[in-house]
Amino acid sequence: MKKLLLSTIAASLLLSTAGIAKEQAAKDATVGQVNRIAINNAKEDAKSKQTKLAKEAIESLKYAQVAVLALEHKDAKKATEALEKAIGKLEVIMAAKDAPKLLPIDNVIRVQEFVGTADDVEKAVRSVQKLLDEGKVQEARALMMPLVSEIDITVVSLPLASYPDALKLAAKYVHDNKLGKAKEVLYIALSTFTEVTQVVPIPLLESTDLIAAASRIAKEDKERALKYLDAASDALDVAEKLGYVSKSETTYKMLHEKIEAVQKEIRGKNKAEKLFESLANALKEFKSKIISSENK
Repeated sequence: MKKLLLSTIAASLLLSTAGIAKEQAAKDATVGQVNRIAINNAKEDAKSKQTKLAKEAIESLKYAQVAVLALEHKDAKKATEALEKAIGKLEVIMAAKDAPKLLPIDNVIRVQEFVGTADDVEKAVRSVQKLLDEGKVQEARALMMPLVSEIDITVVSLPLASYPDALKLAAKYVHDNKLGKAKEVLYIALSTFTEVTQVVPIPLLESTDLIAAASRIAKEDKERALKYLDAASDALDVAEKLGYVSKSETTYKMLHEKIEAVQKEIRGKNKAEKLFESLANALKEFKSKIISSENK
Protein backbone atom coordinates (compact mmCIF):
# COMPACT_ATOMS: atom_id res chain seq x y z
CA MET A 1 0.00 0.00 0.00
CA LYS A 2 1.08 3.58 -0.62
CA LYS A 3 1.23 4.92 2.92
CA LEU A 4 4.61 6.49 2.25
CA LEU A 5 3.35 8.06 -0.97
CA LEU A 6 0.38 9.62 0.77
CA SER A 7 2.61 11.05 3.48
CA THR A 8 4.79 12.71 0.84
CA ILE A 9 1.67 14.06 -0.84
CA ALA A 10 0.66 15.68 2.45
CA ALA A 11 4.13 17.15 2.80
CA SER A 12 3.95 18.53 -0.74
CA LEU A 13 0.65 20.24 0.06
CA LEU A 14 2.31 21.97 2.99
CA LEU A 15 5.29 23.01 0.85
CA SER A 16 3.36 24.31 -2.15
CA THR A 17 3.85 28.03 -2.62
CA ALA A 18 2.78 30.82 -4.88
CA GLY A 19 5.20 32.15 -7.47
CA ILE A 20 8.21 33.81 -5.87
CA ALA A 21 9.95 36.78 -7.43
CA LYS A 22 13.47 35.85 -8.49
CA GLU A 23 16.39 37.47 -6.73
CA GLN A 24 18.72 39.43 -8.99
CA ALA A 25 22.43 39.74 -8.31
CA ALA A 26 23.70 43.16 -7.28
CA LYS A 27 25.79 45.00 -9.86
CA ASP A 28 28.91 44.53 -7.74
CA ALA A 29 28.25 40.87 -6.91
CA THR A 30 31.09 38.38 -7.08
CA VAL A 31 30.93 35.40 -9.43
CA GLY A 32 30.30 33.17 -6.43
CA GLN A 33 27.37 35.32 -5.32
CA VAL A 34 25.85 35.28 -8.82
CA ASN A 35 26.16 31.48 -8.91
CA ARG A 36 24.62 31.09 -5.47
CA ILE A 37 21.66 33.28 -6.44
CA ALA A 38 21.23 31.26 -9.65
CA ILE A 39 20.97 28.00 -7.69
CA ASN A 40 18.68 29.48 -5.03
CA ASN A 41 16.40 30.90 -7.72
CA ALA A 42 16.30 27.53 -9.48
CA LYS A 43 15.33 25.78 -6.25
CA GLU A 44 12.58 28.28 -5.52
CA ASP A 45 11.42 28.14 -9.13
CA ALA A 46 11.16 24.35 -8.95
CA LYS A 47 9.10 24.61 -5.77
CA SER A 48 6.81 27.34 -7.07
CA LYS A 49 6.23 25.44 -10.31
CA GLN A 50 5.42 22.16 -8.61
CA THR A 51 2.48 20.71 -10.46
CA LYS A 52 -0.71 21.63 -8.69
CA LEU A 53 -1.87 18.59 -6.78
CA ALA A 54 -5.38 17.51 -7.68
CA LYS A 55 -7.42 17.42 -4.48
CA GLU A 56 -9.89 14.93 -5.94
CA ALA A 57 -7.12 12.53 -6.99
CA ILE A 58 -5.54 12.56 -3.55
CA GLU A 59 -8.89 12.00 -1.87
CA SER A 60 -9.60 9.14 -4.29
CA LEU A 61 -6.33 7.50 -3.27
CA LYS A 62 -7.21 7.86 0.40
CA TYR A 63 -10.64 6.29 -0.13
CA ALA A 64 -8.99 3.44 -2.06
CA GLN A 65 -6.76 2.78 0.92
CA VAL A 66 -9.78 2.85 3.23
CA ALA A 67 -11.31 0.20 0.96
CA VAL A 68 -8.19 -1.96 1.24
CA LEU A 69 -8.25 -1.74 5.04
CA ALA A 70 -11.94 -2.62 5.04
CA LEU A 71 -11.25 -5.66 2.88
CA GLU A 72 -8.48 -6.69 5.26
CA HIS A 73 -11.22 -6.90 7.91
CA LYS A 74 -13.69 -8.49 5.44
CA ASP A 75 -16.01 -5.49 5.77
CA ALA A 76 -17.67 -5.51 2.34
CA LYS A 77 -20.09 -2.70 3.17
CA LYS A 78 -17.38 -0.25 4.22
CA ALA A 79 -15.22 -1.27 1.25
CA THR A 80 -18.10 -0.62 -1.14
CA GLU A 81 -18.78 2.81 0.36
CA ALA A 82 -15.11 3.76 0.13
CA LEU A 83 -14.81 2.56 -3.46
CA GLU A 84 -17.92 4.50 -4.47
CA LYS A 85 -16.37 7.65 -3.04
CA ALA A 86 -13.03 6.92 -4.69
CA ILE A 87 -14.69 6.41 -8.07
CA GLY A 88 -16.82 9.54 -7.59
CA LYS A 89 -13.73 11.69 -7.02
CA LEU A 90 -12.17 10.35 -10.22
CA GLU A 91 -15.33 11.02 -12.22
CA VAL A 92 -14.98 14.69 -11.32
CA ILE A 93 -11.50 14.65 -12.84
CA MET A 94 -12.47 12.61 -15.91
CA ALA A 95 -15.37 14.97 -16.64
CA ALA A 96 -13.00 17.92 -16.85
CA LYS A 97 -12.12 19.25 -20.29
CA ASP A 98 -8.82 17.87 -21.60
CA ALA A 99 -8.38 15.49 -18.65
CA PRO A 100 -4.75 14.26 -18.82
CA LYS A 101 -3.78 10.63 -19.24
CA LEU A 102 -1.34 11.05 -16.37
CA LEU A 103 -2.53 13.16 -13.46
CA PRO A 104 0.34 14.58 -11.34
CA ILE A 105 -0.21 13.96 -7.62
CA ASP A 106 3.20 14.54 -6.09
CA ASN A 107 6.56 16.24 -6.73
CA VAL A 108 10.00 15.56 -5.27
CA ILE A 109 12.93 17.95 -5.75
CA ARG A 110 16.54 16.84 -5.21
CA VAL A 111 19.60 19.07 -5.61
CA GLN A 112 23.12 17.69 -6.11
CA GLU A 113 25.83 20.28 -6.67
CA PHE A 114 29.39 19.69 -7.85
CA VAL A 115 31.74 22.21 -6.30
CA GLY A 116 34.82 22.45 -8.48
CA THR A 117 36.22 23.37 -11.87
CA ALA A 118 36.38 21.57 -15.21
CA ASP A 119 39.99 20.68 -14.33
CA ASP A 120 38.74 19.07 -11.11
CA VAL A 121 36.34 16.95 -13.16
CA GLU A 122 39.12 15.88 -15.52
CA LYS A 123 41.41 14.92 -12.62
CA ALA A 124 38.66 12.90 -10.99
CA VAL A 125 37.87 11.09 -14.26
CA ARG A 126 41.53 10.24 -14.78
CA SER A 127 41.72 8.88 -11.23
CA VAL A 128 38.58 6.82 -11.84
CA GLN A 129 40.01 5.37 -15.03
CA LYS A 130 43.26 4.46 -13.23
CA LEU A 131 41.37 2.76 -10.39
CA LEU A 132 39.23 0.81 -12.86
CA ASP A 133 42.35 -0.33 -14.72
CA GLU A 134 43.65 -1.59 -11.37
CA GLY A 135 40.39 -3.40 -10.66
CA LYS A 136 39.48 -1.12 -7.75
CA VAL A 137 35.85 -0.76 -8.76
CA GLN A 138 34.41 0.39 -5.43
CA GLU A 139 37.07 3.06 -4.97
CA ALA A 140 36.35 4.28 -8.51
CA ARG A 141 32.63 4.30 -7.74
CA ALA A 142 33.21 6.51 -4.69
CA LEU A 143 35.10 9.03 -6.84
CA MET A 144 32.37 9.00 -9.49
CA MET A 145 29.49 9.73 -7.13
CA PRO A 146 30.26 13.46 -6.64
CA LEU A 147 30.54 14.02 -10.41
CA VAL A 148 27.03 15.33 -10.77
CA SER A 149 25.61 18.85 -10.62
CA GLU A 150 21.88 19.00 -11.22
CA ILE A 151 18.41 19.64 -9.91
CA ASP A 152 16.17 16.58 -10.30
CA ILE A 153 12.41 17.16 -10.31
CA THR A 154 10.43 13.91 -10.05
CA VAL A 155 6.70 14.05 -10.77
CA VAL A 156 4.53 11.14 -9.57
CA SER A 157 1.39 10.70 -11.67
CA LEU A 158 -1.81 8.69 -11.49
CA PRO A 159 -2.60 6.80 -14.75
CA LEU A 160 -6.16 7.85 -15.54
CA ALA A 161 -6.30 5.34 -18.39
CA SER A 162 -6.22 2.36 -16.03
CA TYR A 163 -6.76 3.45 -12.42
CA PRO A 164 -10.54 4.22 -12.64
CA ASP A 165 -11.21 0.88 -14.33
CA ALA A 166 -9.28 -0.90 -11.60
CA LEU A 167 -11.47 0.70 -8.93
CA LYS A 168 -14.62 -0.29 -10.81
CA LEU A 169 -13.37 -3.86 -11.17
CA ALA A 170 -12.59 -4.00 -7.45
CA ALA A 171 -16.11 -2.72 -6.68
CA LYS A 172 -17.57 -5.46 -8.91
CA TYR A 173 -15.57 -8.13 -7.07
CA VAL A 174 -16.81 -6.80 -3.73
CA HIS A 175 -20.39 -6.89 -5.03
CA ASP A 176 -19.82 -10.53 -6.09
CA ASN A 177 -18.37 -11.24 -2.62
CA LYS A 178 -14.93 -11.97 -4.10
CA LEU A 179 -13.15 -9.92 -1.47
CA GLY A 180 -9.74 -11.51 -2.05
CA LYS A 181 -9.77 -10.63 -5.75
CA ALA A 182 -10.98 -7.10 -4.96
CA LYS A 183 -8.11 -6.61 -2.55
CA GLU A 184 -5.61 -7.96 -5.10
CA VAL A 185 -6.85 -5.52 -7.77
CA LEU A 186 -6.55 -2.59 -5.35
CA TYR A 187 -3.03 -3.58 -4.32
CA ILE A 188 -2.00 -3.52 -7.97
CA ALA A 189 -3.84 -0.23 -8.64
CA LEU A 190 -2.11 1.42 -5.69
CA SER A 191 1.32 0.44 -6.95
CA THR A 192 1.04 1.45 -10.61
CA PHE A 193 2.04 5.09 -10.46
CA THR A 194 4.25 6.68 -13.08
CA GLU A 195 7.35 8.68 -12.16
CA VAL A 196 9.05 11.08 -14.57
CA THR A 197 12.25 12.85 -13.55
CA GLN A 198 13.47 16.07 -15.17
CA VAL A 199 17.20 16.71 -14.89
CA VAL A 200 18.34 20.35 -14.92
CA PRO A 201 22.17 20.81 -15.00
CA ILE A 202 23.26 23.45 -12.46
CA PRO A 203 26.32 24.71 -14.46
CA LEU A 204 23.97 25.76 -17.27
CA LEU A 205 21.80 27.66 -14.80
CA GLU A 206 24.93 29.41 -13.50
CA SER A 207 26.12 30.23 -17.01
CA THR A 208 22.70 31.66 -17.92
CA ASP A 209 22.60 33.93 -14.86
CA LEU A 210 26.21 35.05 -15.31
CA ILE A 211 25.50 36.06 -18.91
CA ALA A 212 22.37 37.94 -17.80
CA ALA A 213 24.35 39.70 -15.05
CA ALA A 214 27.08 40.64 -17.55
CA SER A 215 24.52 42.11 -19.96
CA ARG A 216 23.15 44.40 -17.23
CA ILE A 217 26.52 45.98 -16.41
CA ALA A 218 28.45 45.76 -19.68
CA LYS A 219 28.16 49.51 -20.32
CA GLU A 220 29.18 50.70 -16.85
CA ASP A 221 31.59 48.02 -15.60
CA LYS A 222 33.47 46.35 -18.44
CA GLU A 223 35.90 44.45 -16.25
CA ARG A 224 33.24 42.87 -14.08
CA ALA A 225 31.14 41.99 -17.15
CA LEU A 226 34.16 40.30 -18.74
CA LYS A 227 34.80 38.41 -15.49
CA TYR A 228 31.18 37.19 -15.44
CA LEU A 229 31.52 35.99 -19.03
CA ASP A 230 34.76 34.15 -18.22
CA ALA A 231 32.94 32.43 -15.38
CA ALA A 232 30.00 31.61 -17.68
CA SER A 233 32.44 29.96 -20.08
CA ASP A 234 33.99 28.02 -17.18
CA ALA A 235 30.52 26.83 -16.12
CA LEU A 236 29.92 25.54 -19.64
CA ASP A 237 33.21 23.64 -19.40
CA VAL A 238 32.06 21.99 -16.17
CA ALA A 239 28.73 20.99 -17.74
CA GLU A 240 30.51 19.50 -20.74
CA LYS A 241 33.08 17.61 -18.64
CA LEU A 242 30.31 16.23 -16.44
CA GLY A 243 28.74 14.78 -19.58
CA TYR A 244 25.57 16.84 -19.94
CA VAL A 245 24.79 16.55 -23.65
CA SER A 246 22.13 18.29 -25.71
CA LYS A 247 20.08 17.35 -28.77
CA SER A 248 20.39 20.95 -29.91
CA GLU A 249 22.26 21.84 -33.09
CA THR A 250 24.03 24.41 -30.95
CA THR A 251 27.21 22.96 -29.40
CA TYR A 252 29.37 23.87 -26.41
CA LYS A 253 32.00 25.08 -28.91
CA MET A 254 29.47 27.44 -30.51
CA LEU A 255 28.42 28.82 -27.13
CA HIS A 256 32.05 29.49 -26.21
CA GLU A 257 32.52 31.28 -29.53
CA LYS A 258 29.46 33.44 -28.87
CA ILE A 259 30.82 34.37 -25.44
CA GLU A 260 34.16 35.30 -26.98
CA ALA A 261 32.38 37.46 -29.57
CA VAL A 262 30.52 39.33 -26.81
CA GLN A 263 33.75 39.85 -24.87
CA LYS A 264 35.48 41.20 -27.97
CA GLU A 265 32.65 43.68 -28.52
CA ILE A 266 32.73 44.81 -24.87
CA ARG A 267 36.45 45.50 -25.18
CA GLY A 268 35.80 47.48 -28.38
CA LYS A 269 32.83 49.71 -29.20
CA ASN A 270 30.75 47.89 -26.59
CA LYS A 271 27.58 47.63 -28.64
CA ALA A 272 26.92 44.09 -27.50
CA GLU A 273 23.15 44.16 -26.92
CA LYS A 274 22.32 42.07 -29.99
CA LEU A 275 25.21 39.70 -29.29
CA PHE A 276 24.01 39.22 -25.71
CA GLU A 277 20.51 38.50 -26.99
CA SER A 278 21.82 35.96 -29.51
CA LEU A 279 23.96 34.29 -26.85
CA ALA A 280 21.11 34.14 -24.33
CA ASN A 281 18.72 32.66 -26.90
CA ALA A 282 21.27 30.06 -28.03
CA LEU A 283 21.93 28.98 -24.45
CA LYS A 284 18.21 28.88 -23.67
CA GLU A 285 17.55 26.63 -26.67
CA PHE A 286 20.56 24.46 -25.82
CA LYS A 287 19.44 24.15 -22.20
CA SER A 288 15.87 23.25 -23.15
CA LYS A 289 17.15 20.26 -25.10
CA ILE A 290 19.69 19.19 -22.50
CA ILE A 291 17.03 18.88 -19.81
CA SER A 292 16.17 15.21 -20.00
CA SER A 293 13.21 13.22 -18.78
CA GLU A 294 13.54 9.77 -17.32
CA ASN A 295 10.62 7.38 -16.79
CA LYS A 296 10.73 5.14 -13.74
